[in-house]
Amino acid sequence: MDVAQFKQRHAWIWGQGDYSVLSELLRPASEALCEACVVSAGQEVLDVAAGDGNFALACARRGAKVVASDLSPGMVERGRARSRDEGYDIEWLEADAEDLPVEAERFDCVGSVFGAMIAPRPDVVARELFRVTRPGGTVGMTAWVPGSFTAELIALGRKYAPPEPDQPLSEEWGVEETVRERFDGPAASIDCRRRELVEEIESGERFLRRFAESSPTMAAAKQGLPPEQFEALVNEVGDLAERFNEAEDGSVRIRSEYLLAVARKRG
Repeated sequence: MDVAQFKQRHAWIWGQGDYSVLSELLRPASEALCEACVVSAGQEVLDVAAGDGNFALACARRGAKVVASDLSPGMVERGRARSRDEGYDIEWLEADAEDLPVEAERFDCVGSVFGAMIAPRPDVVARELFRVTRPGGTVGMTAWVPGSFTAELIALGRKYAPPEPDQPLSEEWGVEETVRERFDGPAASIDCRRRELVEEIESGERFLRRFAESSPTMAAAKQGLPPEQFEALVNEVGDLAERFNEAEDGSVRIRSEYLLAVARKRG
């Protein structure tokens, strides 16, 4: 696959739309990862593919010294502004998860919430996460479980923007056996747990409108697809949401399962 082209496109995609909507939905997973990694005051933490900083801020609230990085310049700008507005001194870097511009063995904890899973070369990103982690420190990730609502949503997007044949799928990181294989070697121990996020909103129409208007991937699709194809995509998203909706009163309640993995680096 053309790795440089992949990264250039994703750096652009994740600067589109209104990420704050998705950020709010994902926030509980960041807090769960922070707790699972047992982040505490005085530690140094790196948030990789940080979005607008959910994990970074969760760690900063515990008194950690935090660096946050993201491939997308637009996301770094949003994260820097959010950190400042919330009163936390977080260092932000525009950085590739596969080539982090930080020294080896610097951080007590390196975490990524639904971010590093997108990197095009899983083995490379796994090595890089451990490279910058101190011996005895933790590497934490979250990723969508195959078959979950969000994994199916991502798969739907691939139908309209087909990836190259040899591109790994992000939801492979949501399989415990795969995580253990990719972390094997530098990890002294690996703990994997299945969790879920729940999205609730008053109606299917409101869900679909909010998603179509705010999602970075949908904003990118709207710019890249002919109008009739974009409309077809929106309709398929609506059908998918209806299939996963557990509410029976006209509202929407959708659960999406993810894998939370925490590895401890060998001392």
